[in-house]
Amino acid sequence: MGSNSSRIGDLPKNEYLKKLSGTESVSENDPFWNQLLSFSFPAPTSSTELKLLEEATISVCRSLVENNPRTGNLGALIKVFLSRTKELKLSAECQNHIFIWQTHNALFIICCLLKVFICEMSEEELQLHFTYEEKSPGSYSSDSEDLLEELLCCLMQLITDIPLLDITYEISVEAVSTMVVFLSCQLFHKEVLRQSISHKYLMRGRCLPYTSKLVKTLLYNFIRQEKPPPPGAHVLPQQSDSGGLLYGLASGVATGLWTVFTLGGVGSKAAAAPELSSPLANQSLLLLLVLANLTDAADAPNPYRQAIMSFKNTQDSSPFPSSNPHAFQINFNSLYMALCEQQTSDQATLLLYTLLHQNSNIRTYMLARTDMENLVLPILEILYHVEERNSHHVYMALIILLILTEDDGFNRSIHEVILKNITWYSERVLTEISLGSLLILVVIRTIQYNMTRTRDKYLHTNCLAALANMSAQFRSLHQYAAQRIISLFSLLSKKHNKVLEQATQSLRGSLSSNDVPLPDYVITFFSSRLLQAGAELSVERVLEIIKQGVVALPKDRLKKFPELKFKYVEEEQPEEFFIPYVWSLVYNTAVGLYWNPQDIQLFTMDSD
Repeated sequence: MGSNSSRIGDLPKNEYLKKLSGTESVSENDPFWNQLLSFSFPAPTSSTELKLLEEATISVCRSLVENNPRTGNLGALIKVFLSRTKELKLSAECQNHIFIWQTHNALFIICCLLKVFICEMSEEELQLHFTYEEKSPGSYSSDSEDLLEELLCCLMQLITDIPLLDITYEISVEAVSTMVVFLSCQLFHKEVLRQSISHKYLMRGRCLPYTSKLVKTLLYNFIRQEKPPPPGAHVLPQQSDSGGLLYGLASGVATGLWTVFTLGGVGSKAAAAPELSSPLANQSLLLLLVLANLTDAADAPNPYRQAIMSFKNTQDSSPFPSSNPHAFQINFNSLYMALCEQQTSDQATLLLYTLLHQNSNIRTYMLARTDMENLVLPILEILYHVEERNSHHVYMALIILLILTEDDGFNRSIHEVILKNITWYSERVLTEISLGSLLILVVIRTIQYNMTRTRDKYLHTNCLAALANMSAQFRSLHQYAAQRIISLFSLLSKKHNKVLEQATQSLRGSLSSNDVPLPDYVITFFSSRLLQAGAELSVERVLEIIKQGVVALPKDRLKKFPELKFKYVEEEQPEEFFIPYVWSLVYNTAVGLYWNPQDIQLFTMDSD
């Protein structure tokens, strides 16, 4: 790297990187750092380029791993970055482009090094590399400041305190990405980590006071969906030979981010149509989900989950509970609108599930909204296109519906919302239908798809539970929805009768004539009345006979069924599902981060 433009293929031979990773110690005050950090490096815009960058970085990292115990150059680089961040806020206010981009480059190098270090060594070895100084080989200062903790605190401050401007956008993204990389130890373990350096640093000590501020900032980053600055939007005019450095530096990274997010993302399926997105919002949401799903520490609950569970609306003036020091306030209306708009992604659906399930303030607010169709319709569309979605995304969407249908007010109100022209529902033209009837249609379609394709017991149970929760409030159903209910009942009855017949035949040999169970009395009573009335009966006559029979039916012969309400209950160890799920989202959608699939232990992932 350095003041000349660098290419990925040149990195292993780059003289500045060779000096950084070599046998010579470099003081944190050495002019070398200004030279190292003044590079023009176009951000990778494809998974292939990211893989090449990873391979080039590994060779430099392995050299640094070998020599750092003697040189302490990793610590010197981090100290250079830390000293620069103290002036970052002022530099943003003064529009000091070069200083900000050099600071960004320092963090970019740290992130690349940290990613490979975490992959290639134990946590104990990693912590030692942050303590090595320029001393005799292998020595370290046990009483020195904890650079790793200081780096994490600095990243939190950068994310929460630096104003988001065109010139600070990329360094904000890089700060969030570096925190994701720090937490990526989990990727290289098959079992869920319950004690790790993330517990040591993020759940206690100097980082703990930043908990609520960090969660709030990450949520607002998701809400605002800030786009990356367009290429050349924040660069100085090229006035001389040296001016070309700044232009190349700024436009290189900006163009890279712009390209990534207009082509649908690195390593992901190409978008159906070019659409601008927000790398900062995406990375922030991923980091938030990773933090929320950290396991509790041995002596304390996860403070980030506590913050997510307890934040309130900005319009809520009630006092915060003294038992939770991490509570804060956020604009619920803005959050609701963002959640409605972003449900095409797994991570946004997972955030919605997390908030509905864990934060009673959010759940109460959402159920009181008069525009619930804005939230429910995207969820129904996920279920409708079940063939195109991964199973985890479908499960999350279904559980969200199950949570919503636990509320009788929701079950009543959805039949009062009339929708027109549901274009994505292709089985039948629906020019006008209630939200409740559409919900019934989509859930029944999901059940039938599951019965013929996936045969997933979990999916089946939750679909039927959602229908059962809504059934007491069915009102003015669309004709097609009523037909689908009858068809489903007919299908399930046939399957039930077949199973019952098989069970009866298996028991018939072991039962005596006196043990034969009597047929169901309700069924027998009405059948006999219909037989007495004759063979050819109109629909109206059948209904009249049933109504008369209801009055005459002896109540003492009936069984009383309690009113049932099916509630979603998480598994005993939900982290065994959610942590691999979250990290699979990070692996697939994180911007500018690549992990070799052969190194990953947490889940199975095919290589590109």
